[in-house]
Amino acid sequence: MDEKCSSCQENQQSSCNTDSCSTGTSNQEQEPQKLSANDSTMVENVIAVMSGKGGVGKSSVTSLLAVSLAKQGYKVGILDADITGPSIPKMFGVVERPGKGTGIGFEPPKTSLLNIKIMSLNLLLEHEDDPVIWRGPILAGAVKQFWTDVEWGKLDYLLLDLPPGTGDVPLTVMQQLPLNALVIVNSPQDLASMVVRKAVKMVNLMEPPIPILGMVENMSYYICPHCGEETNIFGKGHGQSAEKLGLPMIATLPIDPKFSELCDKGRIEEYETDAFNNIPERVKKLADNAS
Repeated sequence: MDEKCSSCQENQQSSCNTDSCSTGTSNQEQEPQKLSANDSTMVENVIAVMSGKGGVGKSSVTSLLAVSLAKQGYKVGILDADITGPSIPKMFGVVERPGKGTGIGFEPPKTSLLNIKIMSLNLLLEHEDDPVIWRGPILAGAVKQFWTDVEWGKLDYLLLDLPPGTGDVPLTVMQQLPLNALVIVNSPQDLASMVVRKAVKMVNLMEPPIPILGMVENMSYYICPHCGEETNIFGKGHGQSAEKLGLPMIATLPIDPKFSELCDKGRIEEYETDAFNNIPERVKKLADNAS
């Protein structure tokens, strides 16, 4: 795709107004409205993966969720909302640029082994290691365009990989995209848990609050390949943070060199785990409770 998205063009052609960039809003505060998708997008479930803390493995969990759902026969897409630190294309080995859609939008590349549709700003850059140096409102605008201008087609699940923090992008996603639920990612350290609690409190402050499917504890333990001993490298968590927050525990994921190797080679779809086989059941239960 030769044309850049309008957010890219806007960023290159003009500088941000200091007042609007500092607040992300106009002088007259308006209630954010839910954004409608284009006519080519029909998504059954929109689930965001969030932490608040960087480095705990949100992208890893998002990718494993997508792979698990795709292997169960569901049609899946990933919207990479981590604009300044995208890693989803690399993990899936996707380098193809988005194509022109049937309307005014564009289509995600179709190079994933399991036909997982992926949209990431890294697929629009000339080089994958080019930095994206944008202010918050422009980042949030790009994420909104990934929802409104990308022709996702018919999907059972669209997963959003959120950036760390509780700033513009997570706030925009929660207020303006039609989220069905969130998945919270944590790691065993108390420091990580403290920051994650901030994210959970942010979710609960939304009106109405967004349902949380549960928590995933990443890097929970390491199993020695020689003796089989389990070591808690980052401390013994195993769901204690989830229990304190009143959240169900979805899965505890180990530190696995095989997983890292496959991610580096862009072959994450070859990784085998049954940790997320229960996600469709959890989503259905959440929907039943809401009705």
